[in-house]
Amino acid sequence: MALEQIFSCPRTLARLRSAPLGELLEGFAQWLIEHRFSRSTRRIHLACLSHFNRYLGELDQTPRQIVSRQDVDGFWQVYPTRCRHRGPLDGHLHTAGCAISRFISYLREQGAFLEPPCAPPLYQPLLDDYCAWMRRQRQVCGSTLAMRRHSLGAWLQRLGPQATIEGLARLDAEQVERLFLAQAQGMGQPARRLLQTALRTFLRFCLACGYLDAPLDEAVPTLRTYRLSTVPRAFSEIEAQQLLGAVDRHSAAGRRDYAILQLLYSYGVRSCQVRALRLDAIDWADNCIRFPAVKNGKDVVLPLTEAVGEALLAYLRQGRPACACEQVFMTARAPYRALPSAGNISRIVCQAADQAGLQTPLRGAHALRHGLATRLLADGHSLKAIADVLGHRQLSTTFLYTKVDFTQLEAVALDWPQEGGSC
Repeated sequence: MALEQIFSCPRTLARLRSAPLGELLEGFAQWLIEHRFSRSTRRIHLACLSHFNRYLGELDQTPRQIVSRQDVDGFWQVYPTRCRHRGPLDGHLHTAGCAISRFISYLREQGAFLEPPCAPPLYQPLLDDYCAWMRRQRQVCGSTLAMRRHSLGAWLQRLGPQATIEGLARLDAEQVERLFLAQAQGMGQPARRLLQTALRTFLRFCLACGYLDAPLDEAVPTLRTYRLSTVPRAFSEIEAQQLLGAVDRHSAAGRRDYAILQLLYSYGVRSCQVRALRLDAIDWADNCIRFPAVKNGKDVVLPLTEAVGEALLAYLRQGRPACACEQVFMTARAPYRALPSAGNISRIVCQAADQAGLQTPLRGAHALRHGLATRLLADGHSLKAIADVLGHRQLSTTFLYTKVDFTQLEAVALDWPQEGGSC
């Protein structure tokens, strides 16, 4: 039995096997073992859940096959005042919260957790119709739709009870502008631009469907940004080497982080491409690696450099946990799975930058992408070659890096006029 692999004390085993959660806790113990949680984590989780079991047993001793959200909420209302613990209360409650959260994850997998139905927001039908229209009329990809859905959801929530088909008939230009500016405050430039585009297309959709009597897309303010108006910020060659040298490669997590940084430094790929990299994308026989296309770009097939190959082998042999997942990079702690988001990649870069003591304004994964493009341009590679490495489908996207080629700028610069010359 799974519980015997974690505890040996007969009293503890009897307490965990008692009604009402005894059968569910046995299954949870097996789940913890299969997901390779450490022995100490298994013991702590089950010890915390024994208190939850005791609370439910005081209400009803009938064996449970289902746990509800109401059960969990009721436990948290009484447990903080009744628990006996060592150390600060906040730390103990955090530990108990992690245990119950993991238990709920297990119950959801088994279909044994009952949550009250959550009423969709008032604007949900309108937002769903807009997304369907964008797929049908504009062939917008899923990732773009997800970002627009997020931006528009926040705007429609500000609209309140008026966010219905009937309520849109009362929408006017002043209201559109006011809500847009209120939401755009505090946003960065990319988020503002995304909101601007999403709101304009949404208002055009509403006009096409007859929800609006007059076009209102021009009421969305234009917060002007200029293409190629900024110089890309990047890690210099010295900073990039300091970044790589700051990683402790004696641990499994360190070997993973070093391999990720080597990929970003050597190939300039995006964080989402590193996260999505699959084991079958590394062709050891032909000595090449394939990164999937993103942002309507194209797949990139590049030679496997010696530094990248050694870093990947070190991680795959001595760092990556045994797992059926097809992605290369996994979480360093159980439950082992692919990295949850591309943001994890940028956090790894930021952590390495902190360890290296780098104080640059941009320290995410994209700073290494800009760094590679800058180095290639300085070495005399053509824009077409750089575009192929970076996966740009349009050469105009790569023009951004021409502004950092100071060597070429010096060659065409005019001499400074001398003082006292003739007019």
